[in-house]
Amino acid sequence: MVRCLVGLRRLGIVGVIFPLLILLVLGSPAFGFTLSTGIAQTTILTNLTTGEWAVVAMGSILALAIILHLTLGRLARRSWLPFLQTTIPQPEGAPESRILSAETLYRTLLLGSRTVLWVGVGLALTQLFPITRVWSDRVLWALVSSFTAPILSLGRSQYSLKDIILLVVMILALIAMSKTVAEMFKRRILSLARINRGMQEAIAVIFRYILIVIGVMVLLQVWGLDISSLAILASALSVGVGFGLQDIAKNFGSGLVLVFERPIQVGDFVEIGECIGTIERIGARSTLIRTLDQVSIIMPNSRFLEHEVINWSHDNPLSRLHVPVGVAYGSDTEQIRGLLLEATQNHPHILSHPKPTVMFTEFGENSLNFELLVWTREPSLQAVLKSDLNFRIERLLRQNGIEIPFPQRDLNVRGTLPVTLPDGVVDALQQMAGQTSPVTKSTADTPTDS
Repeated sequence: MVRCLVGLRRLGIVGVIFPLLILLVLGSPAFGFTLSTGIAQTTILTNLTTGEWAVVAMGSILALAIILHLTLGRLARRSWLPFLQTTIPQPEGAPESRILSAETLYRTLLLGSRTVLWVGVGLALTQLFPITRVWSDRVLWALVSSFTAPILSLGRSQYSLKDIILLVVMILALIAMSKTVAEMFKRRILSLARINRGMQEAIAVIFRYILIVIGVMVLLQVWGLDISSLAILASALSVGVGFGLQDIAKNFGSGLVLVFERPIQVGDFVEIGECIGTIERIGARSTLIRTLDQVSIIMPNSRFLEHEVINWSHDNPLSRLHVPVGVAYGSDTEQIRGLLLEATQNHPHILSHPKPTVMFTEFGENSLNFELLVWTREPSLQAVLKSDLNFRIERLLRQNGIEIPFPQRDLNVRGTLPVTLPDGVVDALQQMAGQTSPVTKSTADTPTDS
């Protein structure tokens, strides 16, 4: 039994399904009424609730309730919140305090479960003593009738609050189990097939959606709901989706397009806007991109259809990289070609076929501009590859005495400035300018044009 619970815990099922089922059973007023009444009528408990043992019994129940209260908080933080964050969509830029968010639903569930716990403890304590038992029976029967009274009618069937809670628990369990089964299907079966990572992810997503759709239909039929009666409900929901959930519906539809059309796949190295990274997961609403800095970016699926996307790995990861190089005027261009090609030799990420090439692009303003073109099958390593080539090129040019120029400008100043010049400089200026008028050697008002 312990091994089974450990295995289910690893699959992520116990943390979500098991606590919900416990709360559903223990929170049922009918169950609590029957259990507390039966316990209260036993001889042992009658002896415990009389005399000095009454205080001990109350203290034990309260201590157990406090332990369960704290345990529910830790269990909810570790299991419920991560599950809700992966299940409930969060539109980009939406605040965490919005009505339908994982944090809000988590706090609501935790508050509801703790409320059920303390209500049950209060009713159990009142059942222990004859004076309060009459009032607790009335409260329990009122709760039982509120849970079992029909509040929803669909076709010829009527459903109570207990039936609705049971349906919600079963759907949540179905979603958790479908995710676990899809992951196992991908790792145990699809990984053995010789297909790429993107195709495996697409098949796993489609398989999960099929499981959810079929499972929901089966649950509704087991629940006693006629599928044909959902037409009215579907039309009402379509209006709500059209007005209130436009972004979610758009991103969900975009996710289906990405899965079936496959312009991007898991493992592709893409560039969209200022974001550059590798596709790690394509979900129903968003896509996870891991950047070169190992930062996770969750991007809505609609952005991949509304904006231009550069996919370096689409169909063929073979890519050509451009490395610009500028040298000083007067350098031997053939020597430059040879040195640039030498810099590409024996690099593990540069392909020898197609061969690297050197292009003489232009006569620049301050330099002769070349461009080294290399081919690689690792586009995600292009930043590292360019850095390695720049290191090699700088070392080779420095060893061969080839200058890498920097921008230079001529500054012309017009006007008369008081300048103090040495004797030799004044004579040289007179000879260069061909002046015949004498120039004061100590302090001269010399018009300069340099």
